[in-house]
Amino acid sequence: MGMHMTNDILKKLVQNGAIWGFILLQLVFFELAGRYWAGSSTTFIDLDNLLLLLKQSAPIGIIAVGMTIVMVNGNIDLSVGAIYALCGIVMLDSMGWPMMEAMGDGAIPLAWLIALVTGCVLGLINGLVVWKTGVDAFIVTLGAMLGYRGLVFMYNGEQPTSHLNWTMVDMAEWGIFGLQTPALVLLAVVVVFWLVMTRTVHGRNAYAIGDNREAAVNAGIRVGPHMLINFVVIGFLAALSAVVFYSGSGSVNPNDGMLFELWAITAVVLGGTKLTGGKGSIIGTLGGVIAIQLLRRGLNHIGADTETVNIVIGTILIVVLLLDRQLNRKASGELKV
Repeated sequence: MGMHMTNDILKKLVQNGAIWGFILLQLVFFELAGRYWAGSSTTFIDLDNLLLLLKQSAPIGIIAVGMTIVMVNGNIDLSVGAIYALCGIVMLDSMGWPMMEAMGDGAIPLAWLIALVTGCVLGLINGLVVWKTGVDAFIVTLGAMLGYRGLVFMYNGEQPTSHLNWTMVDMAEWGIFGLQTPALVLLAVVVVFWLVMTRTVHGRNAYAIGDNREAAVNAGIRVGPHMLINFVVIGFLAALSAVVFYSGSGSVNPNDGMLFELWAITAVVLGGTKLTGGKGSIIGTLGGVIAIQLLRRGLNHIGADTETVNIVIGTILIVVLLLDRQLNRKASGELKV
């Protein structure tokens, strides 16, 4: 028994610690490669650099937390990038409505609220369709991605939607201990949803549903409403991500948020969440997000171009998926004996 316990603990450590080990490896590699190979005079491991990394990780990181919950459930959401852009547009556009303009800076919280409600509604639509039609979430949210992106282009054609409000910018760039608003929001979201997933009935049910939907239904879990809530959550988080980012930038391009769903899914998978559901962790996802951001920054630091960055990250993702399959195949084999 003792031996088996130790094995289990080791396996858990390897699974949960792997991503952080990978991050450590990257830090050392890019520091050395930058110094000796690219001849860079700037250090890569530098506190300001790492704090900035967290800020740059925020837009995709906030969405990836929602993606983790949906994927643990055994679903997926491909429409997050379009929701992100649409909510950004709604927020900035609403600031220019006569009623809102009359309110001055008092309109800011209202603009945020309108954007967040928009995200929840779009997520609700996804969730309702998945629940009521029984069509796979992949197909439903692929359709939603095209539909919502269509709305983005209908809103302002090819033109960016802009509204720069300096009070909003100041709020978006506010900082404490070197961490700016986006990084703080990301950390808050991670903590809140880590608690939800590890300490609540809702979290426990998410794993049960992802693991075995039939069994969850038999155990009396209301699967449809549960999944609906999680689609609303990811819609809300996509909107929150837009609120945080566009409050600071003040301008949305109609193509913004493209491929965000792929980056988020990549981060979630790197962080150890199974594509088939039932297993995954919010903290692991945070690791995945940081790892991807580090890779992009690190490869730029040693002078690689964007294509190289994407090829490297793509390759790592394929390797991770293959490893995950090997590990899980062995585990399922052992069970049958």
